[in-house]
Amino acid sequence: MEFNTQELVWTRQPQAFNIGVDEISITTAPHTDLWQRTYYGFQNDNAPVLQMTTAEQYFSFTVKTEFKTHQRFDQCGIVLYLDSDNWLKSSTEYENEQFQRLGSVVTNDGFSDWATIDVSTEYQAIWYRLSRRASDFRLEYSFDGQEYHQMRIAHLNHGAEVIRFGVYACSPEDSSFTAYFSDMHLGPCVWEAHK
Repeated sequence: MEFNTQELVWTRQPQAFNIGVDEISITTAPHTDLWQRTYYGFQNDNAPVLQMTTAEQYFSFTVKTEFKTHQRFDQCGIVLYLDSDNWLKSSTEYENEQFQRLGSVVTNDGFSDWATIDVSTEYQAIWYRLSRRASDFRLEYSFDGQEYHQMRIAHLNHGAEVIRFGVYACSPEDSSFTAYFSDMHLGPCVWEAHK
């Protein structure tokens, strides 16, 4: 299974974008986000999402993100978006000049959660890896594209059949930036079965 940019489809186009053979860029529009209900109460479902579709039950997808964000909550990363109420994402969100939040959100049946760790804003390139084992998923990150660290293991209630996955970027506040995605690779699942 190869990652082919020609198979990518937009769920909401961004303000501006470019899809090349080796790199994708997304320029965000202000007030775009993905979040459902939990804690904050609001529902935001207008972030641009670029994905391919697969019924493959076992795979791993990696991508390098590069970004220069400057406004709180500016973010970009990897996404698996089924519909407004069922999706997951992993991204880096700008917080202030000292740190940004490396986090993941899993949304099942219309309720989101958010797990984060704080990392230095000196990191302006981060790799992500999404691995699938049926309806269970593992999200990982890397600062060098070689050594990956687990962020979380999650289950999607409606993630057992055909899914869509890819990349996204958004600016929840009054901001805009350009995110770059490269080194995209789709291959056999590197997340081994539990023994």
